[in-house]
Amino acid sequence: MARRAVITGISGQDGSYLAELLLEKGYEVTGIVRRLSASNLWRIEHLLDRITLRPADLLDQLSLVRVIQDVRPHECYNLAAMSFVPASWDQPMLTGEFNAQGVTRVLEAIRQVDPGIRFYQASSSEMYGRVREVPQTELTPFYPRSPYGVSKVFGHYITVNYRESYGLFAVSGILFNHESPRRGIEFVTRKVSDGVARIKLGLADHLGLGNLDACRDWGYAADYVRAMWMMLQQDKADDYVIATGLSHSVRQLVECAFGYAGLDWRKYVRVDPAFLRPAEVDHLVGDSSKARRVLGWKPEVDFERLVAMMVDADLARLSSRPVHVAASP
Repeated sequence: MARRAVITGISGQDGSYLAELLLEKGYEVTGIVRRLSASNLWRIEHLLDRITLRPADLLDQLSLVRVIQDVRPHECYNLAAMSFVPASWDQPMLTGEFNAQGVTRVLEAIRQVDPGIRFYQASSSEMYGRVREVPQTELTPFYPRSPYGVSKVFGHYITVNYRESYGLFAVSGILFNHESPRRGIEFVTRKVSDGVARIKLGLADHLGLGNLDACRDWGYAADYVRAMWMMLQQDKADDYVIATGLSHSVRQLVECAFGYAGLDWRKYVRVDPAFLRPAEVDHLVGDSSKARRVLGWKPEVDFERLVAMMVDADLARLSSRPVHVAASP
């Protein structure tokens, strides 16, 4: 009998790659979508005939209970979140509702319906914030620097709490930044790859960015969803850092992307104060040795290949668009 999985946030970057992985492994996949985002399905359009979509919302406990009662999944992956860090400053209360209380609602639904369901929570390297040590491990203290980071710390610890209080198989993956051609355009990696493609194709003449010195540990999303699945196959529920262990600055990202397209980034990049965060996270770099040792996980796509993949995808997307010529008066 096929295993069943429920994915919240299936229409996002990670949800789409995870759905592909689970389908390859023979799972029946049900994705939870909010009614509002039903039209935003471009990442999973190629999967719609192989997955089931159910309307539910992390803000609505009853809707979650209904889906879990109907599907009776073996595994539940909570990937839905307010995931764009700068937006969390504009909507701190809503960010908390989704990323903190939303996690509690999913856990509570599982506890009520079937405590045997295995649960994965998407934790974030943003929880480390102003880092206490480099690199960061599962034991590094959290010091979040945004409403997003604060809300993710709650989600992380409520998952630990349900594991220890109720015996749920509940794990958190502390994922460092992971990117792909399916990344939202508002994220810096995709903003850069899209900007490079536009400049290369003559559709733009510059790219505005914030702090070029911010450093991140960037990996490939499809590598990281493999780790999520691996965590739920273990005998013991535990939390894991998933990262490449290599840090790059936004400046290095820009150099790599523009260089790949044969462009000199210094001619096109402008630092725009509007893109600076109220409180910056400085040096995020993860130590994933526990995941490598226990899960047997390791990343397969390196930074340069990831950047090239993203630039190629944006060049292909933008060059295939028809050029709209204004009608002459």
